[in-house]
Amino acid sequence: MVTFTHDDAGTPEQRWNRDWRGDARLTVEALFDGRMPERMLVVAAHPDDETLGAAGLVRRLAHAGVATDIIVATNGEASHPNSPTHTQVQLADVRRRELLEAVELLAPSALTHFLGLPDGKLNAEELAAQLRRIAADGGRPGERTLLVAPWRGDGHGDHEAAGNAAALLAAELNLPLLEYPVWLWHWATPDSPEVPWEQLQVLDLGRDEQKLKQSALLMHASQTAPLSDAPGDEALLGPAFLEHFARGFETFIPTLPAGVFERLHAAANDPWGLQDRFYERRKRSVALALLPRERFAAALELGCSIGVLSAELAGRSDSLLALDISPTAVASAQQRLNGFPAASARVASVPQDWPTGEFDLIVISEVGYFLTRTQLLDVVAQTVESLAPDGVVLLCHWRHPVDGWELDGDTVHELFSGSSSLTLFAEHREEDFRIDLLVRPPAVSVARATGVL
Repeated sequence: MVTFTHDDAGTPEQRWNRDWRGDARLTVEALFDGRMPERMLVVAAHPDDETLGAAGLVRRLAHAGVATDIIVATNGEASHPNSPTHTQVQLADVRRRELLEAVELLAPSALTHFLGLPDGKLNAEELAAQLRRIAADGGRPGERTLLVAPWRGDGHGDHEAAGNAAALLAAELNLPLLEYPVWLWHWATPDSPEVPWEQLQVLDLGRDEQKLKQSALLMHASQTAPLSDAPGDEALLGPAFLEHFARGFETFIPTLPAGVFERLHAAANDPWGLQDRFYERRKRSVALALLPRERFAAALELGCSIGVLSAELAGRSDSLLALDISPTAVASAQQRLNGFPAASARVASVPQDWPTGEFDLIVISEVGYFLTRTQLLDVVAQTVESLAPDGVVLLCHWRHPVDGWELDGDTVHELFSGSSSLTLFAEHREEDFRIDLLVRPPAVSVARATGVL
């Protein structure tokens, strides 16, 4: 068990700078299958936890329009048990005012909930019940709710309780949870075995986010400065401790839920009707008929689902790599590819998990509008970089509205052609779907390439 006091010397920030561990970057959209959350519930055991551990994240998402709830479990009234100038009631009042000022700076439209639970005696089950109530306010919390809470292993009993309460809610509602360490940086060292270094993810902060975080920390003056010159009123958070929170990044330990696509594939063998619907079979036949060559050396398919198209591509390729974000879908796709020794399916999320290698066929079918505009532009860049000199990109997308996502099919195709150096080789458009084949210029017809002309 970790034991420490706030006035221990602690690990200097210089040591963390020198021996930092954990370079994985946090992308919030990746927690929601490429979309931003609609709501964020930020749990703090005490007023100031949220500012220390997650002020930059709160600022970024609230500024982006994410509905934000700041949930403060205790009033932090026990921070100065020997104060000769402040009673616990007075300290609670001071700390509530400080938090409201910090939240006003970081997320002016946020809703703040003071639960008034006992400082130093926080109970996870009791807090979880309050979190359920807040999450349910205004109806069900929805799939796109992000939970943020202190890390369960932070070494402070109240932080452990707050993290456990959030973890209970996350498991019940299948929501992503980001846990932020606070006291870890004080008691741990870069080689502490108690810390799950391989799970840490870093959120890089912009300069304005860093400045606002430092300004918000100053709002918590009862913790960062002495209450008075009298013994017992000393600052709780000293300069050496606060150095850990002047970094250009914040650190989180994520617990991921089953994503929307994993839930779809876990609930049904063929959620899109790829095998049975005539519409899907016809669309697949049109796409395959448009390909300008009978065979390809190396094919890459993004968003393979259960692998129905993958198996047909494998029959026309010397090698095939099929990717999907759903492990259940990938398992089904791999079964279909077992008869093709050079074909495989892999769990991956693009653009961050883009594979190495060169491909002369890249298929992006019914997946582009599940990305943000920024992610799609990254995919365009990766596609062009990975495409062989004689390579072909096949784009195929539904043309009707795609509810709940930023892009639609036509926008995907227009962004792809408008932001790359590729040129149109062939196209097919009808009311329901659109297929574009893109190649490096010049586009040479099949008849010319095969000597018919």
